Amino acid sequence: MTLIKTKIGRRSFIRTSTLASGGLVLGFNWLASCKNKTEEEILAMPKEWFEMNSYLKIGDNGVVTITTPNPEFGQNIRTSMPMIVAEELGVDWKNVIVEQAPYHAEKYGMQFTGGSRGIMTRWEPLRMAGASARHVLIAAAAQAWQVPANEITTEDGMLYHKATEKSAGYGEMASAAAQITIPEDITLKDVKDFKIIGTSHKNVDAKSIITGEPMFGMDYQKEGMLIAMIVHPPAFGMTLKSMDAEAAKAMSGIKDVVAIKSFKDDYEKGGFDVNAFPEIVAVVGNSTWEVLQAKKKLNVEWQPFDSYTETINGFRGKQTRNVPSGLESSNSHEAKMAELAAKPGKIVRTDGNPKAAFKNAAKIIERSYSAPFLAHNCMEPLNAFAHVEGDKAQIAAPVQIPSLILPTLASSLGISAENIAMEMPRMGGGFGRKAYAHYVVEAAMISQKVKAPVKLVYTREDDMTNGIYRPSYHATYRAALDENNNLTALHVKAGGVPESPLFANRFPAGAIDNYMAEEWAIDSNITIGAFRAPRSNFMAGAEQSFLDEIAEASGKDPIQFRLDLLNRAKENPVGERNDYDAERYAGVLELLREKSDWSATPTNINRGISAYFCHNSYAAHVLDIRMDDGKPVVEKVVCAIDCGIVVNPDAAINMAEGAITDGIGNAFFGELPFIDGMPQKTNFHEYQMIRINDAPKEIEVHFVENEIPPTGMGEPPFPPIFGAVANALYKATGQRHYQQPFVTEKQIVG
Repeated sequence: MTLIKTKIGRRSFIRTSTLASGGLVLGFNWLASCKNKTEEEILAMPKEWFEMNSYLKIGDNGVVTITTPNPEFGQNIRTSMPMIVAEELGVDWKNVIVEQAPYHAEKYGMQFTGGSRGIMTRWEPLRMAGASARHVLIAAAAQAWQVPANEITTEDGMLYHKATEKSAGYGEMASAAAQITIPEDITLKDVKDFKIIGTSHKNVDAKSIITGEPMFGMDYQKEGMLIAMIVHPPAFGMTLKSMDAEAAKAMSGIKDVVAIKSFKDDYEKGGFDVNAFPEIVAVVGNSTWEVLQAKKKLNVEWQPFDSYTETINGFRGKQTRNVPSGLESSNSHEAKMAELAAKPGKIVRTDGNPKAAFKNAAKIIERSYSAPFLAHNCMEPLNAFAHVEGDKAQIAAPVQIPSLILPTLASSLGISAENIAMEMPRMGGGFGRKAYAHYVVEAAMISQKVKAPVKLVYTREDDMTNGIYRPSYHATYRAALDENNNLTALHVKAGGVPESPLFANRFPAGAIDNYMAEEWAIDSNITIGAFRAPRSNFMAGAEQSFLDEIAEASGKDPIQFRLDLLNRAKENPVGERNDYDAERYAGVLELLREKSDWSATPTNINRGISAYFCHNSYAAHVLDIRMDDGKPVVEKVVCAIDCGIVVNPDAAINMAEGAITDGIGNAFFGELPFIDGMPQKTNFHEYQMIRINDAPKEIEVHFVENEIPPTGMGEPPFPPIFGAVANALYKATGQRHYQQPFVTEKQIVG
């Protein structure tokens, strides 16, 4: 068993507040603890609640509510998180009911879903919540029965004392248990004793989603609510000059047309206060149709803005951001990236003497890789409900990090953050896009101006052209080989618009005697942000494609080539700043080699291998492609993952399947070009997403079994799929692919 100190998070663990709380609410119906009651009585809400801690309260009839903090946008944490609490509390999973709770910063701190950190960061607090509640229930029973607490056992929501044959349901002891102080130390279960964690359970919201129950931000309704839509500049590098709204205001159902400026001039932005167009025009009316028609009647003038510099106070401290003026185009970006790639960059890491190694090399391989801007394209477009009345505001919006938009809301509205309550409806996709919640500020400011409750809704075109894209990237790799084709040095230089994607301390750093990493960046007024597995989603494809090419030049099997490098990193690592665990990395590749039957490639199938470490986890894929009239068809993907303990295998498999399919779609088709600051694709008829006939016909997912606490799961399977696609395409066509998207490249042939 594990002994845990409850005091490490005691303030957030036991504090309560009257402000609307946030996260995930789990209601448990303890059927076993109410055996003498009818089903109707069991399912009824309790007359009185008894709070055990910030995460957990138990009703007098045995119904239990557990609140977990994170918003949900498809990872199935609304199933996996309650499983963790239920495991330690001791409940039959079939009696679990799940509900969503609103946001509450004071209780839960950073309520963040993203970066594959949800389960990892809440693993200990959720276990502590269940274990501490079970502890005080046992203590209450021990007092009531006058028996030693260590003689009491629990199972399926019941307390038992074998010697006296006494038993009671949790609900019967809840009142007394709520008065007992949680001790400094709580004992958690051993992993080997888990009954719920590690077993598959279906999405608790599946029926609600399928039957169309109102769960998402777009579903939110309130009496008297108006609809608002925005008009933003047609191009990046432009801002509002003037507007004539008289014709729009005169249309039926239109209440007002207002100009919005998201930030006060002296407001210091946080890392997620990214807004492509902080000055917009909003049309407000009774219905979506009426507002859409009124938008067409607006006469708005836009003008270029001057370059400026701003300070951003993000997770890494204060940083200066230069925003240039001008209307940018993808062609000029590509030319600038090629130019900087040929010049010395900022050296981030050097091991050994790479310059000498390249000078003495018998052979040098040099390749450059590039990728375009990508749009997130969540199924649910951006939306937010806001009702600002005087010095109070009520918000309901699908956001990934609600706590980080609160200071901005308070500043922009001129009200206290304590007076802002926020509900967190389910998100129809996030992928990083809904971490940037400028649309919430916009909705709140519109509500404040029109003095009414408002739901702001972005059209698909608004969403796709409003920024926060995956950046455009470029990376050049060089490898030095000796006369025996052994790798002696590796040099990577990477950059992008407007950031570098480089991870200087990841594999193969630490596995090569002579290694150098450089980076550069190009300032831009096109706004970017986190996109599923940020930066890794490009670097993995470039790195793994290049490693395959080195393996071929060395005459080695691609998997064994990687394993040999990892063995060096494990046995005799170079440097002390290597981010990865070489043994876990190798374990994933070995599992993949076994499960994919790597040495027995099926007839007419071309295989690509790729592996990558990010977000504290390791993922690797073998992808099988066949060519059909010059078109690549993905037959099968075999995936191996080491993400520590898998809480809910079904959910984890679903996440891997989604990441693989999404990655293949982006690798094949994903691209958002710009001409004179204007995005050239505005909806799905132009921006191609993966379709059913492009998806893999079969996906197998396998997990490395260990007892390591959970690490990332949502993001790690995404980056390596790009390299697997590229390497399989090479086997199929005989040509390497260096520019994404791959399917638009002319070298795709049968």
